[in-house]
Amino acid sequence: MKLKNLWLLILLVLLLSGCASKNPCPEGSVTYLESADEFPPDTSSSLPPTKTDIEIRGKTITVDRVIEGPLCNDTWEGTVYVACDLTVQKWDIKPFFLSNGCNLEIKPGTVVYVAAHNNAAYYKGCTTCH
Repeated sequence: MKLKNLWLLILLVLLLSGCASKNPCPEGSVTYLESADEFPPDTSSSLPPTKTDIEIRGKTITVDRVIEGPLCNDTWEGTVYVACDLTVQKWDIKPFFLSNGCNLEIKPGTVVYVAAHNNAAYYKGCTTCH
């Protein structure tokens, strides 16, 4: 009976370890700024839309923009992929960098894929994640 329980425990541990999700972003890929005032002004209206194919969980997704660098003072619409190489405002306890003077507008209907959240899709913009 003990041997059976031991095998069951080993099998359970192996199954659960396969389900563990790892952050796809390498350590140190995010830069933190002290204040939202340190971010550059919004230049999103001058950026031409550049569709890019991104592979997420074995499926190819065409996105309208890939966001790298400053995650502030911007306007997003369509399908957006937030990559790992980001600059965000530093926080102490709870991540609030999208609501503390950040001026990030996410248009209705925008789908936001976030690499640091295991490429999760947010259909109500990033206000549902931060």
